Amino acid sequence: MAIARNTICLWYDKDAEDAARFYAETFPDSSVDAVYRAPGDYPSGKEGDVLTVYFTVLGIPCLGLNGGPMFKHNEAFSFQIATDDQEETDRYWNAIVGNGGQESACGWCKDRWGVNWQITPRVLTEALAAGGDEAKRAFEAMMDMTKIDVGAIEAARRG
Repeated sequence: MAIARNTICLWYDKDAEDAARFYAETFPDSSVDAVYRAPGDYPSGKEGDVLTVYFTVLGIPCLGLNGGPMFKHNEAFSFQIATDDQEETDRYWNAIVGNGGQESACGWCKDRWGVNWQITPRVLTEALAAGGDEAKRAFEAMMDMTKIDVGAIEAARRG
């Protein structure tokens, strides 16, 4: 396996392989690329335990490290997934939240391992990029949402 020059490293307690397999099943252009076991005992595991998992999420190379419970994920890092329509938004949102995750606000949700995701329809990003009153209306509509409602954003854009 060729190791990417720049890889996102995500710290897990002990479930990096489960998380990687879930991401590979949920998102296109995603895969579990390699699983490496610890060659000896370490502070939060034993020889033979899964230590690292190389995986890809929507084409982005990642490394899952089973480092133990001392560090937790938070909103300072998230994957932002651009979606094309409500169906795709619903599919990803429901997969993450429905697999032990939890909803947050403004298109954010958290998977069961604590990794944060922004499920962001392109119509929202485009509305904000347009600036002016269109951006303000779309932004105000988004502020009251958990999962983004594409139809409501489109209506807000139109005024």
